[in-house]
Amino acid sequence: MRLGVLLPAAALCAAPLLGQEDAGAGPDTITVEVNVVNLPVTVTDSGGKFVIDLDKSDFDVREDGESVEIRYFTRSVEEEKKPPLHTGFIVDLSNTARLYYKTYQESIGDLAWLLVPEGGKNKGFLFGYHTEVDELVDFTNDPITLTESMESLKHGGGSSMLDAIYRACRDKLASQPYQGASEPRKVIVVIGDGHDNASKHSIEEVIYEAQLHQVTIYAVSTVGWGFHDSSEENLVKLTRATGGRVVRPLQKVHKDIAGYLSKPQDAGNYQYEVGTGGYAAAQLSALYQAILAVAGNVQSQYILGYVPRKPFTDRTFRTIKVNVDLGAEIQLFHRRGYFPPSAAAN
Repeated sequence: MRLGVLLPAAALCAAPLLGQEDAGAGPDTITVEVNVVNLPVTVTDSGGKFVIDLDKSDFDVREDGESVEIRYFTRSVEEEKKPPLHTGFIVDLSNTARLYYKTYQESIGDLAWLLVPEGGKNKGFLFGYHTEVDELVDFTNDPITLTESMESLKHGGGSSMLDAIYRACRDKLASQPYQGASEPRKVIVVIGDGHDNASKHSIEEVIYEAQLHQVTIYAVSTVGWGFHDSSEENLVKLTRATGGRVVRPLQKVHKDIAGYLSKPQDAGNYQYEVGTGGYAAAQLSALYQAILAVAGNVQSQYILGYVPRKPFTDRTFRTIKVNVDLGAEIQLFHRRGYFPPSAAAN
């Protein structure tokens, strides 16, 4: 049993995978095999550490219950061999976000630097959502542009989170034509509490759009300790359906820290206040670990490419199941299925 682990560091430059050379073409001609499913998979152990030393033979991939052959395989540590990463940062700008955004501001900037390192092949864009959806930064490979925009966000209005994700998938992350094994990895990172009261699209429509364009959704929940927001379930549904995860940095930040006070108010309610002591340091540590968790999930991906048994000629959703048998408790993150690229093209 091999359980190598990796703590995420700054992202390396990524380069696209080339397809197979066409024997009938000239010596300098490279063709891309497009009838390929490009599947990022992250593996963690029971403690949440990333397992980084697996081989192709460790993975069993099944589409619609039938085993498929892995034709392309990139190890988690071979960042330079992975397809480029396209990341959409989607930030809550509603009135409720005004209270906590300063807490997250610097950490979100760190995440931009990790996933879109300066001078690399990866690129990202920035959306903000309130009653409407604002495109704040178009695709760029300059993390400074992203972080500077994050530092000057204005808040106010309702919340149209689902419309923001829908628009990001359809307008920014759709790929035409489909590139097969060299198709960019596509990620959305939502920073918010999951609340939505202004969107025109349903969560089912958003999940469909993400699965159609092979987008993985991650979420940094801004719900603080001592509070419960049923809307956070939206983040859970979106991430589970697309192979991502939710991190909740503020849920246990003060568990062992003196100075976080609760005061009884009218009608038995409680108001939570940050006192003195180690709370601030614990909060920063929790945010830092949350950012590393999201970045690590992306940076520690294995890339599995396979040719499906059925060609891309229909619009039917196809389920994907990945198994890794290491004789130990592990957790796999990958999307649950996809729609053939032919469906996206029509």
